[in-house]
Amino acid sequence: MSFDENMSGDTPMGLLRGIKHGTESYHVLFKRLCSYAGLHCVVIKGYSKSAGYQPGVKFEDNRFRNSWNAVYVAGAWRFVQCNWGARHLVNAKEAPGQKHGGALRSLRYEYDDHYFLTDPREFIYEFFPLQSEWQLLRTSISLRDFEELPFVRSLFFRYGLYFPDTNTKAVMYTDQTGAATVRIAMPVNMQSSLIFHYNLKLYDGDGDMFDSVSLKRFVMQSVVDNVVSFRVHAPAAAEFLLDIFANSVTPREYLTGEPMKFKSVCKFKIVCSELHTVMVPLPDCASGEWGPVKATRLFGLVPITHPDALIFAGKDMEIQFRMSKPLTDFMSTLHKNGADEKKLSKCVTHRIIDEDIVSFIISFPEEGQYGFDIYTREISPPSLGGPPDYRPHRRNKCLLTHCCKYLINSSKRN
Repeated sequence: MSFDENMSGDTPMGLLRGIKHGTESYHVLFKRLCSYAGLHCVVIKGYSKSAGYQPGVKFEDNRFRNSWNAVYVAGAWRFVQCNWGARHLVNAKEAPGQKHGGALRSLRYEYDDHYFLTDPREFIYEFFPLQSEWQLLRTSISLRDFEELPFVRSLFFRYGLYFPDTNTKAVMYTDQTGAATVRIAMPVNMQSSLIFHYNLKLYDGDGDMFDSVSLKRFVMQSVVDNVVSFRVHAPAAAEFLLDIFANSVTPREYLTGEPMKFKSVCKFKIVCSELHTVMVPLPDCASGEWGPVKATRLFGLVPITHPDALIFAGKDMEIQFRMSKPLTDFMSTLHKNGADEKKLSKCVTHRIIDEDIVSFIISFPEEGQYGFDIYTREISPPSLGGPPDYRPHRRNKCLLTHCCKYLINSSKRN
């Protein structure tokens, strides 16, 4: 909006001009509007996990000070954070208070319903009032407790996610093998549509590689029932930042192959203070979750032989799925650290049995850990208007959608 520079500050347009130029704040304007409407409203001061905050940071100075409102409606006090409900920073790396340059250019105005009349049990994850009574909780928590709460974003609550483990904190410590697990539970109504991804990088800096290997390969993401797990195996004694993303998609949206936008739902600091076991990276498979759950959810492929992400096999093995809807052009790839993938491609074959069962046969050339990727697509003949690239006779990995992957340990003992 453009405003007349000579506008009086106590007029409606003058107040909006003040918002634009920073002389009027969202929470004070909201309090004024409430008073005009005959509603009790207060301004609350405290700390927030805002732009520039990372899990594990201490609230020791004024860097993360913030203000918000509480309004009395329908017989109870509820929180309102107008600023966060109206706009947010995109890819914000600036510390709070840096209002010039990049920070202003990265402001995106977008309505977020989470910050209007927010449940106090959810609000406390991001906002800590200086006066404990304004937590509006039956049992108040300390500033140290607030620091230890997992760092979650509004999308976490919009999707109805929660932590099934009571010991889930902002900072997670690995065991002597360098392992730590973060588990997130989904509500039943979201199980069929939520897709998760993650990123792992060094805590101090943007480095996402270790010995020329992506740090993503030191995390195993898997889904069992309504719980998605991220098991981190730190490759060295160091501090890492685990960022977990999610998006709600339909099978149809996923099968188009169009890039999907994922938004962060929570972040964790992973601390490995000592490492007694040298970890090797997972095989270089497609990104995302391990196991057949995605295959069933999005492609209607039901595992007959191997329902779990991790398989222990001998020299040879067979993996079978039942197709609950027609699929065509299956393709699979085998991966092993240090192995020639062209040679590995000769170790895998597949066949269709009785029209609705697809069988993958693998002969492992040597013992070790393998990653097994499966790609497919639905039948879409040209007569039904399917694009040429999706015709069944075109066999190209780039035109197929990743379906699922397994982690296989091949050994003579199995």
